[in-house]
Amino acid sequence: MRATTIHAPYDMRVEEVPEPMVQLPTDAIVRVLRSCICGSDLWAYRGEAARQPGQRIGHEFLGVVEETGAAVTGVRRGDLVVAPFMWSDGVCEYCRDGLTTSCVHGGFWGSVGYDGGQGEAVRVPFADGTLVRLPKEAASDDHLLSALLTLSDVLGTGHHAALGAGVRKGSTVAVVGDGAVGLCAVLAAKRLGAERIIALGRHQVRTDIARRFGATDVVAERGEAAVEAVRELTGGQGAHCVVEAVGTEQSMSTAVNITRDGGAIGFVGVPHGSGTGLDLGVMFDRNIALRGGVAPVRAYIPELLPDVLDGTIDPSPVFDMTVGLDGVPEGYKAMDERTALKVLVTG
Repeated sequence: MRATTIHAPYDMRVEEVPEPMVQLPTDAIVRVLRSCICGSDLWAYRGEAARQPGQRIGHEFLGVVEETGAAVTGVRRGDLVVAPFMWSDGVCEYCRDGLTTSCVHGGFWGSVGYDGGQGEAVRVPFADGTLVRLPKEAASDDHLLSALLTLSDVLGTGHHAALGAGVRKGSTVAVVGDGAVGLCAVLAAKRLGAERIIALGRHQVRTDIARRFGATDVVAERGEAAVEAVRELTGGQGAHCVVEAVGTEQSMSTAVNITRDGGAIGFVGVPHGSGTGLDLGVMFDRNIALRGGVAPVRAYIPELLPDVLDGTIDPSPVFDMTVGLDGVPEGYKAMDERTALKVLVTG
C-alpha cells in the first residue's frame, strides 16, 4: 500500500510500504477514506520534533473496517469507523475514568513500528476500545465525512479546551489561536452556551470562520495590544473562560493576561519554545486556574457525534484545501506557509 513517510525536515514522501496485517486478536485493519494534516504534524515537518527517517505520520482518519482479529466484537468488516488520535484499550483504570490518552496500553499513530493515518490502511490496536462506529450511509456524503473526521482530533480537542476553561451557559470566552483547534474551541464554546466569544486572530479567512462558528468579537492585535483590546471589550476585567490553542510562551502569556481574576484557562496548544515558563505568582494572586493537556477525544466522541450527524454543529469549514494521497507533501508545504488552514486528504 502507499503511505506518507517523513525522512528529514521538509522531506515528506508517499511510498510503497507493507500492507498492514492483523497481528493480535484485538487488532482491526481499517481502509482509510479520509485523513488530514494536523498543525502539530508541522513540528516534525520543520524538524522541531524528532522522527526517524522513513517513519509514518498522520493521526486523524476515518475509514472502513476490512478485517478484525478473533477477539474483536465491537466492530466488524464493512463498518464505517472513526479513530481518535491515540489508540486505547477502553478497559484500564484511566480509560474507565475517561482519560483515554493515559491508557496503559495506548499509543499514538505514526509511532515507530505503527501505521500513520496518512496512508491507505491502518492496523488499529485494541479496536474495541479505540474505534467508534459511524452510520454507513455517511460514507457517500462527502460533506458529512469531512465533519465527522474532525471527531478524530480537532473538534474533541476544542471541546476539551472549552471544558478546561469552564465554559458554561452565559459565559464570556476568549480564544487565543486561529488554527483549526482554536476555531473548534469557538464552536465548542458556542455549543456549551457561551454568550460572548472573543476570537484572537490576525488572518481574516480564519476569523471569518470563527464568526461563522459563533465568535461575537475578533481581536487582531498581538501581545500587549491584544491584552488591552480584550480588556476593553470586557470592562477592564478580562474573560472568565480563556482557551489557549497555540502552545507558545507568548500565547500563554496572553492567555494569562486576558483572564479575569477567578477565571480559568483551558490549554491545549502543544507546548513548544517555552523557555521561562509561567509566572505562578501572578496566577496565584489572581486565582487563575489552569486545566487542559492532551485531549481524551475518544471519551468525547459519543457526546459530540449526534450533534455532528444532525447538523447542530458543522466543523467541516476548518478544511480549506483537499488533496489526494499523492498531494500530501504539497499539503504540508501549504500549511507550513499558512496558505492553508487544514488540509483534507481523500483516499
